Amino acid sequence: MNTPHYTARRSAVYLLDQVLGEGRLMSDLIASGKLDRLPPADRARAQRLANDTLRGLDRADRLLNRQLRKPPALHVHNILRLGTVELCMGGDAHGVVHELVGLMGNDRRHAKLKGLVNAVLRKMAGDAGKPWKDLRLPRLPGWLREPLVSAWGANPVNMMEKAHFAGAPLDITVKAGAERWAEMLGGRLLPTGSIRLDDVGQVSALAGFATGDWWVQDAAAALPVSILAPKPGEKIVDLCAAPGGKTLQLAAAGAEVTAVDLSERRMARVAENLKRTGLEAACVTGDVLEHEGSYDALLLDAPCSATGTIRRHPDLPYAKDGSDFGELIALQARMIDHAVGLLKPGGRLVYCTCSLLPDEGECQVEEALVRHDGLYTDRDALAVPGADPAWITEEGGLRLRPDYWADQGGMDGFYIACLRR
Repeated sequence: MNTPHYTARRSAVYLLDQVLGEGRLMSDLIASGKLDRLPPADRARAQRLANDTLRGLDRADRLLNRQLRKPPALHVHNILRLGTVELCMGGDAHGVVHELVGLMGNDRRHAKLKGLVNAVLRKMAGDAGKPWKDLRLPRLPGWLREPLVSAWGANPVNMMEKAHFAGAPLDITVKAGAERWAEMLGGRLLPTGSIRLDDVGQVSALAGFATGDWWVQDAAAALPVSILAPKPGEKIVDLCAAPGGKTLQLAAAGAEVTAVDLSERRMARVAENLKRTGLEAACVTGDVLEHEGSYDALLLDAPCSATGTIRRHPDLPYAKDGSDFGELIALQARMIDHAVGLLKPGGRLVYCTCSLLPDEGECQVEEALVRHDGLYTDRDALAVPGADPAWITEEGGLRLRPDYWADQGGMDGFYIACLRR
């Protein structure tokens, strides 16, 4: 039984091996070109298969534990996990089993377990996979779940885990004519002005992508610019700008935009997006903490744990363990202090993180207000379309969570505050 060298399933297993075995983020693996030998549609399918497996990993392991006397080597385990998730979610039994058993036959190190994989997956395609829907929702690992329960309570975290398991629809931001594009693409216009699409397939093949009429951006990630409320001609800097969604929003509003990011590779992506959309911004590759200037407004989307994006990036809880959070929190504080110094008198700074941890949001702003005399949070700026006043926090920021908008498909976790001098 021979399997083509490069397929979506084989690549999905590779992604699982790297995330679960090496602690690598899937976004880094994709950016490094590891899947470039696949056609675009197969690359997207490989990512989807790997993401589905990571979301359902707890359930898959529970079912597999009933069939295995002990866990096999990680690579074999990941083949079984992927097959179990795909079969339990309605995948074609013949196609799934045939290809994954073929992968075993092509691997000399594990070929002797080919029969085991065949037997277990055939059982999963039958009665062994039926309990899938009755198993509990997969939970976040303890290192992350415990601080979230402490911050928000057990029931909200349960609801977040439900949102994570469901995954995320595709949200886009359009340059103009949101209602027209929502109708054209068969999407829903959200209260915030973003358009939400379901089951889109290959994004780059959708109408309006190649012509730069819109860009992919979660509805929550689009709110910081709405809160900043850029005006035509204003001098605005977007700090930590990559991949550039907020830079595009600022430029589309007519502001004079400077985009700054440390990563040359990520800044190249910002430049590509600007070119595709026909928008203009000055792109600066460099350390945010060394950037100089005087601006009417600043947007600081600081490096963070990214724990608010787990519903679309289920690899995060497995590739991270929280050990770097202390360094990130310290860096965020330094960035806020530097950004305040770049503001013109009366200027405004929107600080945001795609994090669910208060230490990276609410606590950062509370402490910044203590450090800087005359700095205050502008609560009025948070009154933007789609933002529920109940989401406003004690210190004057806006807290977004994956369990919000549950009936509309959820949103990423975010914290946003508008600071003024």
